[in-house]
Amino acid sequence: MPIERRRAFAEPNMVPLIDVALILVIIFMVLTPILVNSQLTVKLPKADSGVPTEAATTVTVEISRGGSVTIDGAPVRWNNIERELTLHLPRSAHKTLLVQADRSVAVEKVVTVLDVAKKLGVGKLGIGVIPKSASQ
Repeated sequence: MPIERRRAFAEPNMVPLIDVALILVIIFMVLTPILVNSQLTVKLPKADSGVPTEAATTVTVEISRGGSVTIDGAPVRWNNIERELTLHLPRSAHKTLLVQADRSVAVEKVVTVLDVAKKLGVGKLGIGVIPKSASQ
């Protein structure tokens, strides 16, 4: 009489794995909108009063809607922005650079000005927008 050998049951039970995967999907579906909303909420600081900086230590760069650049009111070409900022900003940590741009200006242009200011060792950087009365 031959001896029957039992083979091991080699099929994994997939039901518990699928249950866990579906529970994780449901948890992520519920938590994702909550996390996204909490990450996109930006609370900007509001100032009732502020201390204005001294005009002698502040250099203002304005970028208009058309892309033209002025440094302290003098028009400048984009090709010469680094040279002009070098003239206006000697290597000093006491200088402040204020970049004012129209809201339709590409971020890359503002970043270009900030990169040049970083190379020149500017002490403080400020970013703002041109007031509506000035841009119209």
